[in-house]
Amino acid sequence: MTAARVLVVDDERSMRDLLSITLRQAGYDVTLADGGENAVDVMKSDSFDLVITDLRMRKLDGLAVLRAAKELSPSTVVVVVTAFASTETAVEAMKLGAYDYITKPFKLDEMRLTIEKALERKRLQDENIALKRELSKERGFENFVGRSRRMLEVFDTIRKAAGGTSTVMVTGESGTGKELVALAIHHEGGRRHGPFVSVNCGAIPEGLMESELFGHVRGAFTGAVASTQGLFASAEGGTLFLDEITEIPTTIQVKLLRTIQEREVRRVGDTRDTKINVRLIAASNRDLGKAVADGSLREDLFYRLNVIPVHLPPLRERREDIPLLVSHFIQKLSGQLGKRLTGVVPDALAVLERYHWPGNIRELENVIERAIVLGSGEVLGVDALPSTLAAPRSVHEVAVDLPSGGLNLDDVLDRMEQRYIEMALERTGGVQTRAAELLGLSFRQFRYKLQKHAQRTSPRPTAGPRPD
Repeated sequence: MTAARVLVVDDERSMRDLLSITLRQAGYDVTLADGGENAVDVMKSDSFDLVITDLRMRKLDGLAVLRAAKELSPSTVVVVVTAFASTETAVEAMKLGAYDYITKPFKLDEMRLTIEKALERKRLQDENIALKRELSKERGFENFVGRSRRMLEVFDTIRKAAGGTSTVMVTGESGTGKELVALAIHHEGGRRHGPFVSVNCGAIPEGLMESELFGHVRGAFTGAVASTQGLFASAEGGTLFLDEITEIPTTIQVKLLRTIQEREVRRVGDTRDTKINVRLIAASNRDLGKAVADGSLREDLFYRLNVIPVHLPPLRERREDIPLLVSHFIQKLSGQLGKRLTGVVPDALAVLERYHWPGNIRELENVIERAIVLGSGEVLGVDALPSTLAAPRSVHEVAVDLPSGGLNLDDVLDRMEQRYIEMALERTGGVQTRAAELLGLSFRQFRYKLQKHAQRTSPRPTAGPRPD
């Protein structure tokens, strides 16, 4: 793997030398610039993954370096360092797109961890851009964002399913993107030039369900003043997507089963069957095993629908995709809402990564839209997010004791955090992704904390934790 390229900008030689030694020992490819003007010249002829720049320099300051870095290479991550910290300069740096803001004197361990997090963010963003570029050739995937293992498995299943005609059953909680899966299968398959008809079965009154699905002839029932073709006929040559399939009454499920088996429909009041050429994709946010057990879904229909199952994981089970989704929604919605946003501050992203997202991707998109509308500035801060996101899910009284001589709170909290991490790893057999879920952390946050504590204590001689 190629070493990350880092440009260090400072007009003090001692600081350049210190960071150069530290970063080269960590395996980075380091270039030095002895001031802002030199840095801009270097960036015009070379590209870097990360720029670390001092804020106050004699000729061209760090904010000018930051602006130049973002103009020349928007994907470059910039960390600003200064001994003269103020709220105004911090806000200005974040508005201009800085990843983080570090004050002198800083600990080298703190700097190393900040750099690791910054480069990890860049890696995720680069992967997302590459993935979008790859998927942009495939129209059905244009609205998908994700690089987690579980989503890559979903993409693979969609590609394989798209080439056939088998019925697909999509399951997942509300807001996970089940209709996007149906659209992707339709556009990636041989029916892309045919119609895509989508219907939420729960929105159709029970008395009209049969007529809506299969059509009716004139005079079939009171009010049937004209013949209609129905949804199956409307999707001829294409795809019919039936969302919330368990909302179809069991009496009509019998007729649906026959339609799937015989590839023909009979309109209400008609005496003839009509052949159809329609691919069926069904979806539900329910546990289908329970739906079969309680009688709301016929078992024989379930097996006809569940030829190719696709399950979409909830957002809380793929937290590593949250930064990519946030970036995607900021880019998508800021243009629609007529605002210019460059990103989100790390503290706000941490809040978004910790939240449990019961409404999944749909809820995340709504939160980002609200934050863009109500927020100010060019970066989304914590103050633009709903207070409910940062609120704990439950409140418990914790028994603590304050010694008469006082205590070192940071040290106590560090030891508590380390112990909870150890307990989570023990409970999950060393699987870090599951341990992160137990602690309500993203995998990236968990790995950061694990590395932080590993620097304080030597690793135990037993087998180390496995990433998955």
